[in-house]
Amino acid sequence: MILDFLTSLIRKAKRRYILSVSKKIVIGSAYIPVSGWLLTDKDTLDITKRDSFAKYWRPNTRSIFLAEHVWEHLTIEESAQAMRNCFEFLRRGGRLRIAVPDGFHPNPDYIEYVRPGGTGVGSDDHRILYNYLSISLELEKAGFQIKLLEYWNEKGEFNFQDWSSEDGHIVRSKRYDKRNQGGKLAYTSLIVDGIKR
Repeated sequence: MILDFLTSLIRKAKRRYILSVSKKIVIGSAYIPVSGWLLTDKDTLDITKRDSFAKYWRPNTRSIFLAEHVWEHLTIEESAQAMRNCFEFLRRGGRLRIAVPDGFHPNPDYIEYVRPGGTGVGSDDHRILYNYLSISLELEKAGFQIKLLEYWNEKGEFNFQDWSSEDGHIVRSKRYDKRNQGGKLAYTSLIVDGIKR
């Protein structure tokens, strides 16, 4: 009994230390391994609560936060708070890389799959369907400079700016999603970097 308690205490202390020194953090990872990155999920880091960040870090100290298909599960208010929290705890020049379903994707089947209450896995918990305009506005309000990496515009045109997985690997993207075969973009994400200047 005491040994189990001590083992649990040591494990928690080790995890807390690793969190405190890590500079590249994956938000909402479901603990899927990403080499060289610290993995978190809501039980470790609740991005909607400043205290959850402050438990591990001082403001202006992290390099990168990466969130692939997390932000669509937040309300507008939670999203705004999460962006402000990330901004506060990033160092100058640090980035918040967000990938979300793209509300301007021209395929109606894609939209049905990803929209709040749609037919896709997890869409029953989606709160927002962003497009590049709406997410850019939210990031700017939080203080970020915007760098759009992949997105569809209102005319159904796909826009792509080369990006590096070193700054945050996104599986559901033009290059890495296996559904994109033969030159067709069956599944892409709206991918944007918020840079703290």
